[in-house]
Amino acid sequence: MQLIGMFDSPYVRRVGVSLHLLGLPFGHQPLSVFSTFEAFGRINPVVKAPTLVCDGEEVLMDSTLILQWADTLGARRLAPAEPAALRHDMRLAGLALAGCEKTMQIVYERNLRPAEKQHQPWLDRVQGQLAAAFGALEAEITRVPLVAEAAAMTHGSVATAVAWSFTQLLLPGQLGAEQHPQIAAFTQAAERLPAFQACPQT
Repeated sequence: MQLIGMFDSPYVRRVGVSLHLLGLPFGHQPLSVFSTFEAFGRINPVVKAPTLVCDGEEVLMDSTLILQWADTLGARRLAPAEPAALRHDMRLAGLALAGCEKTMQIVYERNLRPAEKQHQPWLDRVQGQLAAAFGALEAEITRVPLVAEAAAMTHGSVATAVAWSFTQLLLPGQLGAEQHPQIAAFTQAAERLPAFQACPQT
């Protein structure tokens, strides 16, 4: 199978890291939805990253849906089997993905919209949502700590580390490690794992 998209996208990187953790071999085509739009469109006319071209040539989209399918293929799963643990892990993933979404909205507003058309009340609102997402994530990890070991990684823990690294890269200084020590320490350790090293975001 082939993973299409750039690892500077947290959604593409989330899939790449997870496929490595699941022990599923894949090829990677680092196509951009911006600079290589036409080439991407020849693979997936929707031009949505990540795109996964399965061995049977079927094309899947959306990181959560791709990983839901990938979890059925390997000797292990990243989704916890026990209902309460699964619910908690889904909450972590949801908060982390919300953080990614809000980070992207801020970057797009600042970098793609002309300065005279930027709407500060909208930015204030999104920045509040970003802070709320990572604040809630910090509270969850403080309550139930994450373990940065390959065998212990789950969809929620992968999403957490990918989201924090992504936000720190694109919005340096927006969220401090001093206010989010559990997330920062976990991410620092997770980024040393081979699965993360194999999918560098820069």
